[in-house]
Amino acid sequence: MPGSEEAARLPLEGLRVLDVSQVMAGPFCCMMLGDMGADVIKVEPPGGGDQTRRAMGFKMKGDDSFGFLNMNRNKRSVVLDLKSEEGREAFLRLAETADIIVENYRPGVVAKLGIDYASVRARNPRIVYASISGFGQTGPWADRPGFDLIAQAASGIMSITGHSDGPPAKSGVPVTDIGCALFTLYAILSAIIGRQASGEGQYIDASLHEAGFAFAIWDISEYWGTGRVPGRIGTANRMAAPYQAVRASDGHFVFGANNDRLFARLCAVIERPDLPEDAMFATNALRMEHRERLIGHLEATFMGRTRAHWVERLLAAGVPAGPISDYGEALDSPQAQARGVVMEVEHPVEGRYKSIGFPVHMSGTPQRVRLPPPLLGEHTDAILAELGLRP
Repeated sequence: MPGSEEAARLPLEGLRVLDVSQVMAGPFCCMMLGDMGADVIKVEPPGGGDQTRRAMGFKMKGDDSFGFLNMNRNKRSVVLDLKSEEGREAFLRLAETADIIVENYRPGVVAKLGIDYASVRARNPRIVYASISGFGQTGPWADRPGFDLIAQAASGIMSITGHSDGPPAKSGVPVTDIGCALFTLYAILSAIIGRQASGEGQYIDASLHEAGFAFAIWDISEYWGTGRVPGRIGTANRMAAPYQAVRASDGHFVFGANNDRLFARLCAVIERPDLPEDAMFATNALRMEHRERLIGHLEATFMGRTRAHWVERLLAAGVPAGPISDYGEALDSPQAQARGVVMEVEHPVEGRYKSIGFPVHMSGTPQRVRLPPPLLGEHTDAILAELGLRP
């Protein structure tokens, strides 16, 4: 690889980001910018800072939660009271030195504080300013609270999550929070590239609600194509069958035989050559129509052996398959270990703690933890001194 990890210039080095956000979507977006080399300054309110610092129910050595630590590496923290004239002016001075601002106040709040896009742009026309909210800055729902649960419900995600005979379910991970973070990230980087030609920044309006729609390609396509509202189908797939979780003697595993070739291989593995010849299962469309009957046939065989047995045999036959891992198993898997999914970070209070690793790997500019998650206000004096506001 060209250069060493310590010497490599990260791709966003030289950009300054003001992270004026709390909880998840904004902080996660800004952490990704920091991982790529940006100088991320986390602007926090006095009296506790980002509420995620106190979000989890188990006690750490210090005051910050494990969740906060996993969303705020590679940042510095400054405490500013944006409700005060002094704090607002300090923020605007800081904004003059910034390239990017990310905020997730409820729509209208930053205007009341005097730190909205118009106010910042008047002092720094090159600023790329991103607002993250539950439902966007316009529309009749703009003032509704911006929570992942609410966005999953309103965007339709919960209506298709769960089993057909059960209630709607929330996705186990906060898909609209993280999705919105990543969509905002790509918009920010696009705006930065565009600024190279125009010399002007721009405003980005991102919402959890619209992130939820962006993920629903198959489901919305089915609705528009058929006029039928998609329902809950558990772990099954809307486009192919069999493609889902099934039971073995010791629990569940997943596999995908989503075309005729793979279905034939599956039937060979389980020694059921009769299934491809059955008129109900002759095509993918027919297998989808008769999915429950087909899965009944398959599970009658799968229940005779363990998950490991079937996963090994299916993979050997070229049929995609895998165990359903809990997080203990997933994090300890040889693949996760080989790819650095778990890394250790040195923290001034917590000592060495485990952190979720970088989700992508770059050959020429590998990411690294340059700064541990900051203590509340840890860099206030240094940052204000840079602005000439402190001796």
